[in-house]
Amino acid sequence: MRGREGSQPWGGVQWKVGEATAAAGPWGRGERWDLRCGRGFQAMGGVSPAAGVSIGGRGVVGEAPGAGGALAAGGAVMSVALRNAQSAVLVRRAALRRAVCALRAALGASRFDVGLVCAGNALMQRLNGAYRQCPEPTDVLSFPFHQVAAGELPRPRCRDEYNLGDIFLGVEYIHQQCRETGEDFGDVLTVTAAHGLCHLLGYRHDTKPEWQQVRAGACPGLTAAAPADVPEGSANPGRAEPSHGLPPAAPHRRPLLTDRERPGFRRRRPGRGVGMAAQGPGGRCPSVLPLLLLGLAAAAFPPPPAAASEPPPAALRAGHAASSLPAAAAAPRTRYLLYDVNPPEGFNLRRDVYIRIASLLKTLRKNENWVLVLPPWGRLYHWQSPDILQVRIPWSEFFDIPSLNRNIPVIEYEQFLAESGGPFIEQIYVLQGYAEGWKEGTWEEKIDERPCIDQLMYSNDKHGYYRGWFWGYEETRGLNASCLSVQGSASIVAPILLKNTSAQSVMLDRAENLLHDHYGGKDYWNTRRSMVFAKHLRVVGDEFRRKFLQSTDEADGTQYKEDWTQMKVKTGTALGGPYLGVHLRRRDFIWGHREDVPSLRAAVKKIHSLLETLKLEKVFVATDAVEEEIELLKKLLPEMVRFEPSWEELELYKDGGLAVIDQWICAHARYFIGTSVSTFSFRIHEEREILGFDPKTTYNRFCGETEKNCEQPTHWKIVY
Repeated sequence: MRGREGSQPWGGVQWKVGEATAAAGPWGRGERWDLRCGRGFQAMGGVSPAAGVSIGGRGVVGEAPGAGGALAAGGAVMSVALRNAQSAVLVRRAALRRAVCALRAALGASRFDVGLVCAGNALMQRLNGAYRQCPEPTDVLSFPFHQVAAGELPRPRCRDEYNLGDIFLGVEYIHQQCRETGEDFGDVLTVTAAHGLCHLLGYRHDTKPEWQQVRAGACPGLTAAAPADVPEGSANPGRAEPSHGLPPAAPHRRPLLTDRERPGFRRRRPGRGVGMAAQGPGGRCPSVLPLLLLGLAAAAFPPPPAAASEPPPAALRAGHAASSLPAAAAAPRTRYLLYDVNPPEGFNLRRDVYIRIASLLKTLRKNENWVLVLPPWGRLYHWQSPDILQVRIPWSEFFDIPSLNRNIPVIEYEQFLAESGGPFIEQIYVLQGYAEGWKEGTWEEKIDERPCIDQLMYSNDKHGYYRGWFWGYEETRGLNASCLSVQGSASIVAPILLKNTSAQSVMLDRAENLLHDHYGGKDYWNTRRSMVFAKHLRVVGDEFRRKFLQSTDEADGTQYKEDWTQMKVKTGTALGGPYLGVHLRRRDFIWGHREDVPSLRAAVKKIHSLLETLKLEKVFVATDAVEEEIELLKKLLPEMVRFEPSWEELELYKDGGLAVIDQWICAHARYFIGTSVSTFSFRIHEEREILGFDPKTTYNRFCGETEKNCEQPTHWKIVY
């Protein structure tokens, strides 16, 4: 489970609050739940109606050791687990989540989990047929976890029972109805969710007496005229409640799923201890509930402009009478910038592209509220460790996200999915050069929308959406795609994004075509300094230094502050550990650099010379050499020390994490020598500049045996 809102360890396992990436479930290969609305959270207990698979607890999300099947955090406010299980309709999940959280709070049920699934017609038809013998799509189906009388709150006796149940919203069906009636999809979706939530709290409308209770305000989420299909007479428990958005229900139809019919329903057992005693027992909803809900809604949402004589929204015509509930207010507009690069580009060049895009974002934010979406890592050419899945890797695996946010606002891709309403990117711009090439003469920065020079790496599906790599998220779709010919720095794109498109989410593909706005300037260094390595990787590197290289920050003069904005080190103050740091690039790199990259024997000769000059006994080597070359290095260079992970460590840190650890150890050496024009070595230069090393101990490289002019790397002085 991954997220960006902190974490709590349970039973030695780190479970992160936020986006939960779960195991295979009934909707596809993986489930992603958005857990919000509280300081703490609890994995959804109970059973999802889909295929009889548990949404959480001991099911899809998994069980935390020692937690009794539920992930219970210390907060009193529990989560709304929201899942978008369809791709036909764009859902603004942030607004929907806020509305459900507000409704749940007004109903006095904030300490209970709620599962919310946005489903397509196929899933709704399957569920409706399985549990109500009505195999047609519908707008909402509620599956309560507890059996309570209308107006009562559940009385949980253990942590697993702090759960109201699951609401399946037929968003595709609702959207179709709204297109026919012209009603606002977001408003109707909020009303329908309120209807489903009231059902979880025991409200029903099988009969007119029950409907009158609802209409009188017992549950404000269901206040309107009684639908025509409510049967007359006394309540008939076990019979069908009115169909939700369908033709009138026939008397022989089965009811909406009751607690006792749910697969895996657990009856409360007498004598079981109260799971969260501090919460107190459940009870009747207070009589001020209607006023509370209306007051809360009035404060949070503006009233709809519809007149009283207008027909009710589509979601209300079959019993979804919540016209008194105002629509959700539009939050301040946030726009999302996404980007990707040419697939063959490596880990360290991609880090450089981030610096360019960060500069563009700063330009955009002078006019509008933009947020940068961090492109997940994966499928890099140089990450070739076998039997390890290396796709859809969040930035938090390699970098400290709070540090990045001190420079520009950034979010992980899965957070973008939660905030934007689903796996949709509204506009894709593929960046390219000019077909006529660059003409000699004065350099000119320019950008134009042009026909695509190369075939797009996207294909249209049957719905007209653009499908592509999208960092391994196959469910992601683009709504529009076009090409931009660009020649210039990153911020040249800003006018296009501000004036030529109103899309809320914009992706720049092949972003490596953009140049730096101010390479080596203060803005560049601020962004570079914010790219702090993830602490768990730094800790691994520090422990390796201490254990094998007799190197510590205290002895080496390399004290590190977690807040990079407070770290301004004078050049030359860092001493470094008692070892030589070496980056020796091999494999495919030497094919294009035969003149300026030495052979292994020549490199070893240079290393021995430096060890003697610097009076050092150990050398740490970071290299991508093949196994045969590694064995040769061990024979020629017995002083060599390398970070050689176990298979478990490799699976945990992945190839990107190993690169970070290698760079971190090299950055703390007494003296560093790298490989010509290697971005891996460049990043180590920058790290040592930040730590305050003397440039003479940093900007050094190996020379080729036949190289006539072995020019050393340029010193790019840090700017604060």
